[in-house]
Amino acid sequence: MMVRKKPSRFSAQCAATGRRRKRSPNIVRKKGDAMNLVELNRALRQLRLGGMAAVLETRLRQAQAESMAPLDLISCLVTDELTRRADRMLERRRKQAEFRDPLRTLDNFDFNFNKKMNRSLVFELATGAFIARHEDALFLGPPGSGKSHLAQAIGQAVIQQGYRVFYRETHALLEEIADATLDGTRKECLESLTTVPLLIIDDFGMRKLPLTAAEELLELIMRRYERASTLVTSNRPVDDWGKLLGDAAAVSAMLDRLLHHGHLLKCGPRSWRTKTGLPEGEQAG
Repeated sequence: MMVRKKPSRFSAQCAATGRRRKRSPNIVRKKGDAMNLVELNRALRQLRLGGMAAVLETRLRQAQAESMAPLDLISCLVTDELTRRADRMLERRRKQAEFRDPLRTLDNFDFNFNKKMNRSLVFELATGAFIARHEDALFLGPPGSGKSHLAQAIGQAVIQQGYRVFYRETHALLEEIADATLDGTRKECLESLTTVPLLIIDDFGMRKLPLTAAEELLELIMRRYERASTLVTSNRPVDDWGKLLGDAAAVSAMLDRLLHHGHLLKCGPRSWRTKTGLPEGEQAG
């Protein structure tokens, strides 16, 4: 009995993007004929100006009520369209990033809990300037010290500035590459992972990794080196990475590239997961 292999995430994305949209029927009118509101709305959507179409009736009523000049009305409609497109782009990029905790932001991170953390570095990374310079970042600290929260919060911040971001837990990233290798889309998968402006590799060292982990991670880091930015979080000190991956030479080469133009953030020492066990005075942070 044959077992059908589950398609990789990358091949599924390729299939999804290959679907064609249904086209609306063309609107053909004689020269000089005026459109009514329904026809105008349909024409705007046919021209893919959905932002204008969504508020057209409201803006027309506003124009009548406020005696708006035609240019002011057109300006409002164009602004509505641009706002809608910007909002949709942000929504697409947040969805594309696949954050584990999409509500993690800098606004809801308590810097007072670990007061020695270099918050200046965090906000500097959130500006996205390190991405423009193709620099990397490494967040180290014990479990529960806020590494994943900050990594995702920085990802959210740079999306607002127009950058594309991929978020992957280390074991999921390696599984994605392995699946793409099996179904013949490895080249396309690595190209996608290599070219995204910011790749966040979270929880390195949290789970046992496959024997090919060192080779796969090194290839990815080498491809991205000085071409795109990589942010790695780990609860293991870098001295343990050689033992963790079983390849000291590969780890040395990987760290050499990550830290050459890299920013190191030390998180901790206290853990959020043990916060509830602290004395009441300390829980307030």
